[in-house]
Amino acid sequence: MAAVFDKPSLFQRSMPMFQGFDGPLAFAVFLLACAGLMIMYSSGYDHGTRFVDHGRNMLIAGAIMFVVAQVPPQRLMAFAVPLYVFGVALLVAVAIFGITKKGARRWLNVGVVIQPSEILKIAMPLMLAWWFQKREGQLRPLDFLVAGMLLVVPVGLIMKQPDLGTSLLVLAAGLAVIFFAGLSWKLIAPPVVLGLVAVFLVVWFEPRLCADGARWPILHDYQQQRICTLLDPSRDPLGKGFHIIQGMIAIGSGGVFGKGFMAGTQTHLEFIPERTTDFIFAAFSEEFGLAGNLLLIAAFIFLILRGLAIAMEAPTLFSRLLAGAVTMIFFTYAFVNMGMVSGILPVVGVPLPFISYGGTAMVTLGLAVGILMSIAKAKRLVQS
Repeated sequence: MAAVFDKPSLFQRSMPMFQGFDGPLAFAVFLLACAGLMIMYSSGYDHGTRFVDHGRNMLIAGAIMFVVAQVPPQRLMAFAVPLYVFGVALLVAVAIFGITKKGARRWLNVGVVIQPSEILKIAMPLMLAWWFQKREGQLRPLDFLVAGMLLVVPVGLIMKQPDLGTSLLVLAAGLAVIFFAGLSWKLIAPPVVLGLVAVFLVVWFEPRLCADGARWPILHDYQQQRICTLLDPSRDPLGKGFHIIQGMIAIGSGGVFGKGFMAGTQTHLEFIPERTTDFIFAAFSEEFGLAGNLLLIAAFIFLILRGLAIAMEAPTLFSRLLAGAVTMIFFTYAFVNMGMVSGILPVVGVPLPFISYGGTAMVTLGLAVGILMSIAKAKRLVQS
């Protein structure tokens, strides 16, 4: 009888915090984090404390992931509206009082300098998942219209800063929720077709659209230049086309098996611009080649498939929509970054998840993984 009343050990008391953690998801993140640390050591060895800072950012993101994983999805739903309103209010404050750097007003000084648009990467899918959960079983076309308005407001404010990369990520996260909520293909097909037609027309009329003095009324000058540079990097090989050209040279020079760890000449001779942030995939490709790239892409595919599996098995509509949207954030990050470095997408300043240097983005990724862990944990508790 005495054993019944024995006080449990610290290990026994802490075990419930780890129960339900999704092993495959944690394994995929661990592999990507190891790849990130390895290439950061090589590409950032002469960037002061970048490697150490990258490791610290990963530890902070891991701590945030662990804390968020303990929060039930029902509790996360309670943060949806306040976090969305808070994020949009900060974006308005940026438009009025924001700090301008390199022609863009994206930051706010609140004792420390923050980039409020990062909050919307998580707040947006949270808000839309909450919206559709409240209308489960009685969805009408008007509900999708309201969801679209909730999405357009922050995306418009972010594009006005201007920040095309972050607005693209927020837009993708919001559209993922709307799509998974059951948006009809009849409404999806027309904008997709129009987008494909627009791409065809831009490519077809590229000489006239990108001629000196040509002005596109919809886009900022720098956005127009990025598209024109994508279509023909050799137009300005030592200026706006330098990033794309050097990225493709580094990727091609890696060959099948790469030049080896710490042996990338394009990287270490500083031909690759932003080699620890936006263009770190070029540095990775040069040192580890096609084989390393295939392994890296396989790790991302495994992470995305595991996230979608968690979404499919989630116990509530809110959890399914949120898990699906968070997973698509990882897909958008990886696809856009690899695409822009490879020269098939415009350079928009999107980091490669768990690989690129950056504290704010790493914290956002840790929060996203924590949300997936929380949903997976809730599913297992329901099953048990």
